[in-house]
Amino acid sequence: MLEDVQRIIECESPSDDLQANARSADVVADVLGARLADAGLPREPERIVTEGVTHLRWRGGASTRVLLLGHHDTVWPLGSLEAHPCVIRDGVLTGPGCFDMAIGLVQAAHAVAALAERDGADAVAGVTILVTGDEEVGSSTSRGLLEDEARGAQAVFVLEAAGPAGALKTQRKGTGMYTVMAKGRASHAGLDPDRGVNAGLELAHQLLAVASLHQSGDGTTVVPTSGMIGSTANTVPEAASFAVDVRAGSAAELARIHTAITSLAPVTPGATIEVAGDVNRPPLERSMAAALFERALRLAPVAGVTDLQECAVGGASDGNFTGGLGVPTLDGLGGVGGGAHAADEHVEIEHVAPRATLLALLVEDVLAHP
Repeated sequence: MLEDVQRIIECESPSDDLQANARSADVVADVLGARLADAGLPREPERIVTEGVTHLRWRGGASTRVLLLGHHDTVWPLGSLEAHPCVIRDGVLTGPGCFDMAIGLVQAAHAVAALAERDGADAVAGVTILVTGDEEVGSSTSRGLLEDEARGAQAVFVLEAAGPAGALKTQRKGTGMYTVMAKGRASHAGLDPDRGVNAGLELAHQLLAVASLHQSGDGTTVVPTSGMIGSTANTVPEAASFAVDVRAGSAAELARIHTAITSLAPVTPGATIEVAGDVNRPPLERSMAAALFERALRLAPVAGVTDLQECAVGGASDGNFTGGLGVPTLDGLGGVGGGAHAADEHVEIEHVAPRATLLALLVEDVLAHP
């Protein structure tokens, strides 16, 4: 398993580089396919390329009963391996994307292969492994694909990284992504400042209005992030804008914030406001994960997983989409470690095999007892 994950990590896969994305897909297809083929399963995945982004799908039957969901793109730019090489030392695996989520992909393939090796290929009929290529940037080309695959499934297991101390993720906030744009009128800042309409000043009003929505609900976060004001240092700015990141635990709360942001009105005379964006991912609510988590609690001791916990997190994943469809979804079944998207990203090796075993037992249990 460590040999497999090292090959995946060492093929860098930033989401926004389509050539790197395609190379990564080739490596993931080869690594996971070889493991599945050893167990008598199809080696070659279907390759679905949408707007240049490559997604991979292995199907164990005509229809999907259990969906194992992951992604091969990462947030790390090309060249990251030079400063953060893939290293295995003192029981810890490091390297860009190791925790989020190369190890999860390997665990998925080994779990399915283990069942097939023990009981034959028919034991995993109805199991689909779907590895998408744009999760880190919002899943714009893969959302329809993964939602279509999940419809009708009895369970979705998401191989994203585990929560603190290996906790499974039974709740994820939904997300909204917006851009607030102020329009004014340009004029010379020194010769004729009063002739202009300052879009930057209007933007300041809107920043405060949006910031007032932060923590206005149960755990709701509304955060202005990157922005732009004007074009030159000696011109009254004609245009200004900022991005907004929204996280909320319920669909109703996301809808409330959406209404508030899209109803922003200008304050500065002569200025106008435009708002672009919408809800990006629905929340993964605990009701969609509770029954699967109870199965995991029952099976964890058999797999050698001790003190299994659950957690709620602010970050979103593709599990938000499947849970939003009403399909039972359990997230965080991937690696145990920490530092996702950061220089200290790492995986604790002692948990790799038990977590793969737990996944295999969960798949077996759902197939046997829908």
